[in-house]
Amino acid sequence: MLLISDKWKDYEIIATRDGEKLERWGDYVLRRPDPQIFWKSDIDDGEFNTYDAIYHRSNKGGGSWEFKTRLPQSWTVKYKNLTFNVKPTGFKHTGIFPEQAVNWDYAKDKIENANRDVRVLNLFAYTGCATCNASKAGAKEVVHVDASKGMTLIAKENAKLSGIENNFIRYIVDDVFKFIEKEIRRGRKYDAVIMDPPSYGRGANGEIWKLEDSLARLFELVNEILVDRPLFMIINSYTTGLSPISLKNAITTSKISEKFENIYSGEIALPIKNQDLLLPCGIYARCDN
Repeated sequence: MLLISDKWKDYEIIATRDGEKLERWGDYVLRRPDPQIFWKSDIDDGEFNTYDAIYHRSNKGGGSWEFKTRLPQSWTVKYKNLTFNVKPTGFKHTGIFPEQAVNWDYAKDKIENANRDVRVLNLFAYTGCATCNASKAGAKEVVHVDASKGMTLIAKENAKLSGIENNFIRYIVDDVFKFIEKEIRRGRKYDAVIMDPPSYGRGANGEIWKLEDSLARLFELVNEILVDRPLFMIINSYTTGLSPISLKNAITTSKISEKFENIYSGEIALPIKNQDLLLPCGIYARCDN
């Protein structure tokens, strides 16, 4: 099933062409590369050159921003009752993946209608948009796990901006696998799990993470910390070549599937304002009862 994140007011893709997208983030327009955009368009140069900052890739990896106007170091955007920091980084990211709003809405609905206390575990939690959403929706506890101290600090800022800094949120800077193993030994259980594992990475001790090789073990561990009848599980992926069917199959053939009645998957997309097109933004799988 295709999901389209089209409920934003503070964010929109204005236009796309030749490997780049023009986006409005609140009051500012950014132009960034996107590998999914390999089509041509009749968007004229005048429109596509109307931006506040543009990201240039480097042949040596990474890249840098060129600013046409003086931008603040960071600024805020709202999504419904949530407020998040936007901060352009040296890796072209802004701290927010707006396409994930469809998953925030899904989790919010599940938590608000659960008729029970809900404990949520957010793995590979990045800047905490999903953490804030789950807490704001009324989760009794949200545990936010990410290996980056810097990203976790931004997550705390987002919680404060969204008015939930005093809610019961535990921020854990740790390797996800090591943290889950500790939680299993402690006997702790969760009603819902959200995860956005990276395609590839290295751990603090040089361990290599590759999603296709690690997914089975991840599901095995997550299965052990879920309650017998969980509320939901969401997994998102931007891994090139991994299809929604493959992701669903990985869940269906694991023991974790025994805890859910429904398992479904698909693509996520964002609408493009000035073109009758959608921008593909990764894949997802959801499980619920």
